[in-house]
Amino acid sequence: MNRAAWNSDSAIAPVGVRIENVDVSYGSNHVLKNVSLDISPGEFFAFLGPSGCGKTTLLRLIAGFNQADRGRVLVGGEDISRLPPWKRDVGMVFQSYALWPHMTVWRNVAFGLEERRLPRQEIEKRVAEALELVGLAHLADRRPSQLSGGQQQRVALARTLAVRPKVLLLDEPLSNLDAKLRMQVRRELRDLQQRLGLTTIFVTHDQEEANSICDRIAVMNDGTVQQVGTPMELYERPANLFVATFLGTANVLTGELVGSGAERTYVIGEGIALPVSPEADVNPGAKLVFRPQQCQISASGEGTVPGTVVYREFLGSTVRYGVRIGTAEIAVDTPFHAGDSLHQIGEVVSVKLPLGSALWLSN
Repeated sequence: MNRAAWNSDSAIAPVGVRIENVDVSYGSNHVLKNVSLDISPGEFFAFLGPSGCGKTTLLRLIAGFNQADRGRVLVGGEDISRLPPWKRDVGMVFQSYALWPHMTVWRNVAFGLEERRLPRQEIEKRVAEALELVGLAHLADRRPSQLSGGQQQRVALARTLAVRPKVLLLDEPLSNLDAKLRMQVRRELRDLQQRLGLTTIFVTHDQEEANSICDRIAVMNDGTVQQVGTPMELYERPANLFVATFLGTANVLTGELVGSGAERTYVIGEGIALPVSPEADVNPGAKLVFRPQQCQISASGEGTVPGTVVYREFLGSTVRYGVRIGTAEIAVDTPFHAGDSLHQIGEVVSVKLPLGSALWLSN
């Protein structure tokens, strides 16, 4: 995207968004359950979760396309819960882009401004500014069918920015792009958001997308917010099993806690008992959770257990092994260097588990 300056008279001071105790139901389907969130001014924030978790419903609630049964939404401290969408100063880029196929790029971007009955000179200024900002000024006379998927996404973004919203809402805007283009456009989105300082809320089910561009993430499941934090906080200190397994690959060992005090062990299979630190706070039913890169194959020392390689995946910079230990199967990531010898499927190996840094998590 073009790095043209966003004119000083176009800039809007960033505002915060607060969601307070929101409930939304469709008949007997309770879609959002007492959701509360605080999004800071100028923050790039994500609603992340599986399909059906309520993230898009929450985004549309902020935009004004859904109404809450209980609770309220505040933008910049103002309660906008009962305002219609066109009075909220909130701009939304839809997953489908929703471009008018018979209109040129210029007319698509101008459409919202014309509906607001702005003076023609102001419309021309804002359209030119928005197209320059997303690097599409030279394509102003083309129609959407003459553009690539990435260019169509930029037109939808320019149309939203032209109305100068206080908050930008993005509903899975990269889902229609191929993998390589998604990586490029998400970097451009982050760059643009940083330059504008615009409070932006991004909905996705792709944890890599959220991790790469967002300041903080709300992980959602079954209509509730499971945890809020930076990508690194969520990855390293997940609050529960759902967050741990949704954000990246996690090994989860189910066993039985035996003994007490310094004599506690976690039995995960016949003949496999792992020592449990006296300091570890293990709630009833908690499971041992750790990441693939925290393990080591062909190691020795406390926490080393025998296992059998059951699969091998070459991932470029790493090799991922599936290793069966007892009745469980774990993933182990090993850095790859040219000339390395690889473990074979069926090979018996020893695996060192990260007992000191592993987490004890429940549902």
